[in-house]
Amino acid sequence: MKKASVLLIVSILFITACNNSDSETAEKKKNTIACPSGGKVDVATIERITGMKGVEKNGEYKITVPQNDLKMMVDGFKIIPPMGLSSWVAFTPCGDSAMVMGDLILTEIDLKWIQQEVVSQGFSITAIHNHFVRNRPTVMYMHIDRKANITTLANGVRSILNKIKEIRGLDPAGEKADSVQNTLNVAQLDGIMGQKGEMNKGVYKYTIGRPDVQLLEHGIPVSSFMGFNTWAAWQGTPDRAAVCGDFVMLEAEVAPVIKALVIHGLEVVAVHNHMVHEEPKTFFLHYWGVGNAEQMARGLRAALDETGKGMAH
Repeated sequence: MKKASVLLIVSILFITACNNSDSETAEKKKNTIACPSGGKVDVATIERITGMKGVEKNGEYKITVPQNDLKMMVDGFKIIPPMGLSSWVAFTPCGDSAMVMGDLILTEIDLKWIQQEVVSQGFSITAIHNHFVRNRPTVMYMHIDRKANITTLANGVRSILNKIKEIRGLDPAGEKADSVQNTLNVAQLDGIMGQKGEMNKGVYKYTIGRPDVQLLEHGIPVSSFMGFNTWAAWQGTPDRAAVCGDFVMLEAEVAPVIKALVIHGLEVVAVHNHMVHEEPKTFFLHYWGVGNAEQMARGLRAALDETGKGMAH
């Protein structure tokens, strides 16, 4: 091949690569929003429109709906809301508007109708997946997000949550809250995990943030309060405990975390995304374990040490 032809091909390839890079940059900019620091959401408007009370933290606001009606069982253990059976939606400020992110727990009957409602309200569905296996009843988790003014967001959230009540024929939070047995040595667990947990209805739960990662969705900061965290929820006895939870991981952490969990006898039941336009790219892993509490805690700690290397847990 003549030298001139080779140079022509190289030039074409270079120009094509540059154009692709420019397109990717333009697409990224289109999905990025600059938000001023500080500020807080209009809680009064959210509560007035939704008719629901939530929790405010650092200017953000979260509504949680425990799914008390589902009466879920996994491997002989009751799964109650503190074990990861609560729907939630959270509002974070962005200038004169806000972003909502949420995780909706849906039955097989709910799923079709709620995704239609979510889309009709202008929200994006960013993930649909399981958190458990061998669970009865079967449930799916649907992640949603949208940026708009607070009135639009609150009206959308109200419509979505009301649609769930309509399909189920009841208010999921209206049923009596259940509890579980817990005789675990929580001081021992704290020592192994290097964390302090909180007890709720017999479930001892750790929530661990990722301060080493400044996560953005559409260019808007995503806090631990908005779901960017690793967690572990425990119940049972020292010899026969159950633990479930979620690891948030960067790309390079996925394989080491899975390996650490599996070799310590914990079961990885799902690996997936929660967001679509996040920077940096993150993955979420759900796990389940039944057995000796100390052994499982050491497995979780080994996996935790594979995340945020160099960060004190």
